Amino acid sequence: MRQIWDFHGGVHPPENKSQSTSRPIRKATLPKTLILPLSQHIGQPAKALVAPGQKVLKGEVVAAAEGPVSVAVHASSSGTVTAVERRPVPHPSGLSDVCIVIETDGEDAWTHLTPCEDYRSLSPEQLLERVRQGGIAGMGGAGFPTAIKLHPPRNDKVNALILNAAECEPYITADDMLMRERADEVIRGMEIMAQLLEPEECLIGIEDNKPAAIAALKQAASGTHIEVVVIPTKYPSGGEKQLIKILTGLEVPHGKIPADIGVMCQNVGTAAAVYRAVRFGEPLISRITTVTGDGVATPGNFEVLLGSPMSYLLQQAGFDASKTDRLIMGGPMMGFTLTDPDLPLVKTSNCIMAVSAKEFPRPDPAQACIRCGLCAEACPAELLPQQLYWFAKAQEFDKAENYNLFDCIECGACSYVCPSSIPLVQYYRYAKNQIRVTAQEQQKSDKARERFEFRQARLEREKEEKEAKRKARAEAAAKAQAEKAAQQQDAPAEVDPKKAAIEAAIKRAQAKRAPAQAQAQAQAQAQANIAELQTNVDKAWEKLAKVRETLAESDGANAAMQEKLLNSIAKNEERLAAAEKALHDAQNSAPATPAASNATPATQADPEQQARAIARTRDKIKTLTQAIEASRETDPQRAAQLTETVEKTKAKLAELEAESAPTDKAIDKPPEPNLEELTSQVEKARDKLSMMQGMLDDARAEQPADEAKIAKLQRAVEKNQDRLAAAQKTLEDARTQACGAGVKAASPEEIETLTSALEKAQDKLAMMQNMLSEAQQESPMDEAKVAKLSRAVEKNQDRVAAARATLNEARGDAAENQTSTDGAGA
Repeated sequence: MRQIWDFHGGVHPPENKSQSTSRPIRKATLPKTLILPLSQHIGQPAKALVAPGQKVLKGEVVAAAEGPVSVAVHASSSGTVTAVERRPVPHPSGLSDVCIVIETDGEDAWTHLTPCEDYRSLSPEQLLERVRQGGIAGMGGAGFPTAIKLHPPRNDKVNALILNAAECEPYITADDMLMRERADEVIRGMEIMAQLLEPEECLIGIEDNKPAAIAALKQAASGTHIEVVVIPTKYPSGGEKQLIKILTGLEVPHGKIPADIGVMCQNVGTAAAVYRAVRFGEPLISRITTVTGDGVATPGNFEVLLGSPMSYLLQQAGFDASKTDRLIMGGPMMGFTLTDPDLPLVKTSNCIMAVSAKEFPRPDPAQACIRCGLCAEACPAELLPQQLYWFAKAQEFDKAENYNLFDCIECGACSYVCPSSIPLVQYYRYAKNQIRVTAQEQQKSDKARERFEFRQARLEREKEEKEAKRKARAEAAAKAQAEKAAQQQDAPAEVDPKKAAIEAAIKRAQAKRAPAQAQAQAQAQAQANIAELQTNVDKAWEKLAKVRETLAESDGANAAMQEKLLNSIAKNEERLAAAEKALHDAQNSAPATPAASNATPATQADPEQQARAIARTRDKIKTLTQAIEASRETDPQRAAQLTETVEKTKAKLAELEAESAPTDKAIDKPPEPNLEELTSQVEKARDKLSMMQGMLDDARAEQPADEAKIAKLQRAVEKNQDRLAAAQKTLEDARTQACGAGVKAASPEEIETLTSALEKAQDKLAMMQNMLSEAQQESPMDEAKVAKLSRAVEKNQDRVAAARATLNEARGDAAENQTSTDGAGA
């Protein structure tokens, strides 16, 4: 006889099983609506494969497994999918989940099935695939995917395969009736599991309060290697770890699973479902559910389609709402109250209780813990429920986890024996959920941090790679440049005849201008020195005038201050005298030109600098005049002093204007003008004017118009128009001077180069004119585009004229140059 062990704790609540075992299993009728949640198991929810309006057959896959830990969902009957939406589902949290709603057609037509006469001929892989395709999950507990549990371990051998037939919780008799009426299916299903796992022994643990089921199992298992082991009735002997301890004497360590000690546990309902899936190809679309309690007239067990509303099943058992205080899914120890009678039945719905207030009275209000220790004595997991309660209540979840909170199987034995009516299991469930949520958030945070660190590393790596490529390119370019320079030194240089001719012409012109440039530079330097000294004199005058004005304003109020001002006047007069003497010496020592050249006086400064000095003097006179008008009535003495200063300044202005006036003496021959440079300046001025004109047109076209921006651009356009006019005048004067001086005709090569430039300018002008004509013919016409092209045509006309003029000048034909210039815009 096999040895039986005992486990710590446990209780003996009233069984109340006879109410539902007096009738055989009844088959529930087909409901009008089936509601199939996508999550009827532990792990990832299934992924819906159907859409509203789609017709389905009984047994057809309507949701596929999503990920390794997931289970497929099948249509429980034929009909039409009416919705895929969130609906309330049977769960302690009371939350909703995505469900597939099917309106049945009453035909209950099966999809194509693939039966197997001899399942022993199938390989383990084929057997597992049939179980996986059948959508089977554990039907006696939390609903763990069966295909994963039946996968043989890689390294550890399964020593014992245990079939849980204890069904220890009160009121529930679904497994009991299954074993009584379908013991053969249970045994055949266990044989298929044994074929997959190849255990050393196969055991069925069943409590001694089920004599009819024991007899049926022993008869069906005769001639097999399966042993039916009868164990004492004690709650919760049906717990997985407790049943393993009873049958093998082994304990599952903390944080481990039964497979780690070579044991595999399955439920008898799961075994029957495995047999149906392998032998007949039927997926899990129905199960046996106990309906009991004072609220139903004919309690019993029903084979009901998954997704059937619980209210529909209760009606078939004679449900009386007036006698029902509440509905409970599961047993009185581990079940939970249902908030809606229309919730659907799922794969783990083993019992529906419609209990009255007398049969199942409401628990008394929780009172303070008296530290009696009864909960610790009843705990089958040998935990400290009292400490776990304190930690959960104080939300010290880390301490509760350290006290092996997750070893709690939530059997409810502690709450059952608690004299203070404390709902201990609810506290444990709450603490577990909070720990799981925290772990998930931490996992998300860790993943986000890893993604960020990976991105930073990638960016740094890309930066280093770019820097390395840049250095490699720079080194390659330097190497190529060095090789090119070496080749140029070794090989004779190839001379372009056109470039050589142009360079020769430039050198000849520079040689002719060299003496005049040297003399002009010397004179310009002297004039710059004179202009700087003149500025110093002006500043000294201004400072002296300011000190005198300050002295006049003091009006003798402070003798010390007057003395300081008088000293300051004396110093500034000395500085003024020194500045005037320096200016006079510079004017006398300026380099003079030879008499033969009829040079200008050395005192004649640069015209631009003299113009600036004249402008400053005029501004000074204007400022002093305004000050005189302002102080004429309030301070006549100061007005008189300022009048004297104005007279002196006017005298100085007259001297400056006399110096800048032209003399009758002939001046030196100016240096030859650089027509190429002046032409380039005109082109640059014209380009900038065109750009500013375009910006002005764009600003005027904006909506709403920015008046400040338009005014600013208008001033910029006018300024650039003046600059262009000045540049063009300078170029025309230079051309006139060059023609009057008889510039030497260029060489044939230079003529050819200038001719080519003229032809290119003419080609570009023709292209822009064509584009303008096309734009003007477009409908509707783009006025902004036409204006832009018109400016481009005018710009290229000027370039053609300039190129033609330059070519004529190079040929030495002044008359032709003048004629061509006048007709350039034609």
